[in-house]
Amino acid sequence: MKETPPPSQEDIAQQTTLKPLLPKDAGAVHGEATPPGPADESLTSLEEAPSYEAMRVNEKYSSLPAEADRGVHIINIRAIDDLGYLQSEGTLLNSLAVDPDANCKYGLYFRDGQRKVDYILVYNYKRTSSHNILARVLHVDPSLGAQNLKQEPLPGKDGPLDTGEIDHHEDDKRSRREEYESNLLEAGLELEKDEGTKIHGIGFVKIHAPWNVLCREAEFLKLKMPTKKMYQINQSRGLLKKINSVLQKMTEPIQPRVAGNRSQSMKRLSFTFSREKQHLFDLSDKDSFFDSKTRSTIVYEILKRTTCSKASMGQGEGRKKDTALLNKRRKCGQYGITSLLANGVYTAAYPLHDGDFEGEDVEVNDRKILCEEWATYGAFYKYQPIHLIRKYFGEKVGLYFAWLGVYTQMLIPASIVGIIVFLYGCFTVDENTPSMEMCDQRNNITMCPLCDRTCSYWKLSSACATARASHFFDNPATVFFSVFMALWAAMFMEHWKRKQMRLNYKWDLTGFEEEEETVKAHPRAEYEAKVLKKSLRKDCRHKEIDKEKLTWKDRLPAYLTNLVSFIFMIGLTFAIVFAVIIYRISTAAALAISSSPSGRSNVRVTVTATAVIINLVVIIILDELYGSIARWLTQIEVPKTDKNFEERLIFKAFLLKFVNAYTPIFYVAFFKGRFVGRPGDYVYIFGSFRMEECAPGGCLMELCIQLSIIMLGKQLIQNNLFEIGIPKMKKFFRYLKQQRPIDHEESTKKKQRYEVDYNLEPFAGLTPEYMEMIIQFGFVTLFVASFPLAPLFALLNNIIEIRLDAKKFVTELRRPVAVRAKDIGIWYNILRGIGKLAVIINAFVISFTSDFIPRLVYRYMYSSNGSMHGFVNHTLSYFNVSDFQAGTAPNDPMELGYEVQICRYKDYREPPWSENKYEISKDFWAVLAARLAFVIVFQNLVMFMSDFVDWIIPDIPKDISQQIHKEKVLLVELFMKEEQGKQQMLETTKEKDNLQGDNCNNHSPPFPRPQRGSAASRRSYHVAI
Repeated sequence: MKETPPPSQEDIAQQTTLKPLLPKDAGAVHGEATPPGPADESLTSLEEAPSYEAMRVNEKYSSLPAEADRGVHIINIRAIDDLGYLQSEGTLLNSLAVDPDANCKYGLYFRDGQRKVDYILVYNYKRTSSHNILARVLHVDPSLGAQNLKQEPLPGKDGPLDTGEIDHHEDDKRSRREEYESNLLEAGLELEKDEGTKIHGIGFVKIHAPWNVLCREAEFLKLKMPTKKMYQINQSRGLLKKINSVLQKMTEPIQPRVAGNRSQSMKRLSFTFSREKQHLFDLSDKDSFFDSKTRSTIVYEILKRTTCSKASMGQGEGRKKDTALLNKRRKCGQYGITSLLANGVYTAAYPLHDGDFEGEDVEVNDRKILCEEWATYGAFYKYQPIHLIRKYFGEKVGLYFAWLGVYTQMLIPASIVGIIVFLYGCFTVDENTPSMEMCDQRNNITMCPLCDRTCSYWKLSSACATARASHFFDNPATVFFSVFMALWAAMFMEHWKRKQMRLNYKWDLTGFEEEEETVKAHPRAEYEAKVLKKSLRKDCRHKEIDKEKLTWKDRLPAYLTNLVSFIFMIGLTFAIVFAVIIYRISTAAALAISSSPSGRSNVRVTVTATAVIINLVVIIILDELYGSIARWLTQIEVPKTDKNFEERLIFKAFLLKFVNAYTPIFYVAFFKGRFVGRPGDYVYIFGSFRMEECAPGGCLMELCIQLSIIMLGKQLIQNNLFEIGIPKMKKFFRYLKQQRPIDHEESTKKKQRYEVDYNLEPFAGLTPEYMEMIIQFGFVTLFVASFPLAPLFALLNNIIEIRLDAKKFVTELRRPVAVRAKDIGIWYNILRGIGKLAVIINAFVISFTSDFIPRLVYRYMYSSNGSMHGFVNHTLSYFNVSDFQAGTAPNDPMELGYEVQICRYKDYREPPWSENKYEISKDFWAVLAARLAFVIVFQNLVMFMSDFVDWIIPDIPKDISQQIHKEKVLLVELFMKEEQGKQQMLETTKEKDNLQGDNCNNHSPPFPRPQRGSAASRRSYHVAI
């Protein structure tokens, strides 16, 4: 069929009152298999349409809700005003009886008010004239099909629009969008465009998936849907039933007021959706059978699968030059929604929120319920509505909040035990013999100088406060707490596995394989682009694109870049820690010669506190930097699938942030004071800086200060202030950027739902949320022997963190695409690894950092009466001040008021009157052997106990295992009954056919009768069935 010529001015003037005109900003695009609706009826009633092309346009692009008696249809008020058909503003607006925005619930539905918006595509466009809005009519050539959509100028203009202002790049994007949207139509989706929004230069494509498309894709994705069959869940009996009943009554006030949050006694049997077995499912309400989360997931899968092969096309000679490249690209590569987003063809793609969450006249929706019962700090004491979270955000987000809830609950017993251990240290500090000896002024122990020349001799009793404070954390209960936390970590992992299985059963994920082969094979946009560039360097006519892939040789430069970058960044972290060590040494020397007595007496506290604050600031800055670098390093590797990309990104980011957060703590725990040397033979850095020593009471107190400040600082600044402040700042800047002069009509117009959601922050994944919790889990478990209050501070932080994340997901972020998942993925393996590492680190902290082992050795090997009297003197060695190296002796040796001949220092060495003076003594080797023995025994014993807990607790709860088995039996029974029904129906039909055949033979003339079991009769039976 030939293309119809453009209409003239007179034809347009007549048609504006005879048929609906098609606005660009409110035209809906239908698939061919669209179920009939009001808009379709109004269009099909126009039998006087002048041409076949016009009929096709009206079938594809519906206007505003049409009624049989409406005579005027709006294309665009401003555009008609530009043409001269409308001279006074508001004439056509006043003719409308119903506000179209209210009819479509302000963007939640199409303009007809019946088809729900399942997904939104956003794009930038440039206006082609100085007018505010120009309406374009998409022209369809039936002979070429729906793929060839051309934009015609607005009727009434003399000739085509001036395209001189449109650059080549924008024209290429527009052509790609046209082709891609045409392919979406062929996939069965329905589209509607809107460019008449308050956001300048932004267009929206609304997407609706009709029923037949939802059914087709649900079968393809193997979605489990509830059937009509219901069965009773096994309930506990006897004593357990009474206990559960009491617990339910006790927890009644802390349960969220959400429908379906209670334990149900009945459950619908779920089965993988099939169009051939639709009679098994409850389809009484088709609108709610697929909820909004499932609908958006289905649409997103279609968007990823639908391709756009159109490449850039220029004008004139440029277009001719690109013809060969265009043909090659069409053969070698295609573009899906991920590629189009990466190339800027579309700027955003997201599903819509269910509606507003605040306001008195707002309809009740899941988002509003979540905001009131979950995303508020006033509900901090309540359980989370996990099932509603999963229903709204999908399984992956639901599992994250479920895991966070389980982790927070498990922190409660750990916090209680940690408080008890801390209180035990507080109550027994006055009974601690070593600290009492250090504080006793009568001992009169003179210590060697802490630095060369500027530092003088000092009294051991001046470290009394540090020694007493160390006992709060360094006491016999610390060992018990370390063992308890190792078992706690194992219990936490087992408890989460069981909780995860319960959620899988309730969410119908028991038979779900997270990565189907079709999903595995779907490559990322960047991977496709890389393969396309590789294929363009070869001859695509002899080699198909499907056979092209990236090899290790293609990724070798990226691997080398990763290796060099990791070495550099880890070296940078060590260099910063080393710089802080230099700061501590130099600051301690400077404060030692201070004229202020308080400054000289508080040297250790001042140096430690300021150094930790510097470490904290550097850790926060490097955390943000390393996160961006890890993403960039993963991108240049070009992983094939999203799963590979996520796992590699998590591994890189976790490794860098782990080294960044824990390197200063590892230094204090295991390296500080180990390589000091002795008086007269100290170890120096750069020839002038002497290595710093631990306090007489050990480095455990300093480790506690370091750990507490870094942990609390990261949680307060990075996890809370940054999460609140940065999204609000981004939202504010985006609001300022979109500000433009608007008239009174636009200022009073309520924003559409997709406009409001576009102004929200894009969802960046769950990796940052998991990462901060994993790092916190490391603080809680790795060095818990030095800081028993770590679980308490983690608990307080998580109570706020849950509501903060909830508020962010509900109010600050665009709605994420629901992703099915049956577990938390690689994070579980990281948690297990941290739990195993925690056992080893705590063994070394107790053995080498604290004085627990030296005290045991002294009590059972050197003490005459089995007490701790004399322990401090036993750990201090003697030094003759005449053996100082030249230039290292104190400048003021008489600061204490008397001449010092022998000073003491903490080490196990021979005295100066011994034959092997200042050599390591036998006591050192005895203590070292005991320390190593303790590490081996502690590690193996706790590992065995953890594995025993892992083995004795089944991963799948017994009742869930029984329910899963029961479901399988019921499914078999259901299909057996269905097959029996089919067989009975077949036999009944066959008997009826036989009876009809006999009756016909009795009353008909004697013609030859075919055999009863012939092939023809069997085929007739099959057709009848």
